[in-house]
Amino acid sequence: MAQSGQVAEAVRRVTGRPVELVEITTHGDVDRSHLTQIGGTGVFVTALRDALVRGEVDFAVHSLKDLPTTQPEELVLAAVPEREDPRDVIVARDALKFTDLPRGARIGTGSPRRMAQLNAYARTHGLDIETVPIRGNVDTRIGFVHAGELDAVVLAAAGLNRIGRSDEVTDFLSVDTVLPAPGQGALAIECAADHADLVAALGELDDPFTRAAVTAERSLLAALEAGCSAPVGALADFPPLSAPLERGDPQADGQSVKEMRLRGVVGTTDGTCMVQLSTTGPVPRTHDGATALGRELASEMLAQGAAGLMGERAQ
Repeated sequence: MAQSGQVAEAVRRVTGRPVELVEITTHGDVDRSHLTQIGGTGVFVTALRDALVRGEVDFAVHSLKDLPTTQPEELVLAAVPEREDPRDVIVARDALKFTDLPRGARIGTGSPRRMAQLNAYARTHGLDIETVPIRGNVDTRIGFVHAGELDAVVLAAAGLNRIGRSDEVTDFLSVDTVLPAPGQGALAIECAADHADLVAALGELDDPFTRAAVTAERSLLAALEAGCSAPVGALADFPPLSAPLERGDPQADGQSVKEMRLRGVVGTTDGTCMVQLSTTGPVPRTHDGATALGRELASEMLAQGAAGLMGERAQ
């Protein structure tokens, strides 16, 4: 609701028209089972897409990382606005950082991707942690820490920023430690493909760099035939802009962006087996160019055994 409200305000600015928020509850919102048990892919977006197709709403706002990689023909991603911070963060007791957590620390996350990378990092750096599967909204997850049930939980920086709760973060996880989910930190604004005027109006909110990046990330995910709850991390970034982002400053004025770097990782949730690769090329100017970069890296990862490390394969 918070991110939809922000998009609604942006649409009001570019169109001069009022925007009404319509609250839709999805299967993923109400089912507290582990994502891999309820199907993962699409559980947060199907109800929204159904409402679009039925004409009950004019456009929908998704967290891009929850969006299946297969795009329905009758719908179009009209805009991908400028990306928020893509990193994962720790909210820990006693304001602890990840590397300062005590031996045997219990860390809650509902993401196999986060489990795989946290356990791999702990294994290679002599840390002793236990990853605990959890579900729920921000209050529920942070509540586990406040109640003493968990030592820390992992959340997305973007989500906390959008609801004004970034001050609760005790540690930002570098993308060198934990690669985010494909599309993490980005929003997708979707509408009916045959509403040309609306597509054009919403397109005013599109950020070409963000779209190129997430297109490459999602292409990698699709080529791995993995769903959004599989243990796959991916991030496409633009090296001159990456360091300011890691410092929490999204601005890098005066920097010339010529190359895009794509990194991908797949691992078993216990962190014992990981395939992590990267590639760099010119900034893609077309959808096909960004897609090709993702497919190329996925092919290299599959050649190194990535398929055998994924618990869920997309159907």
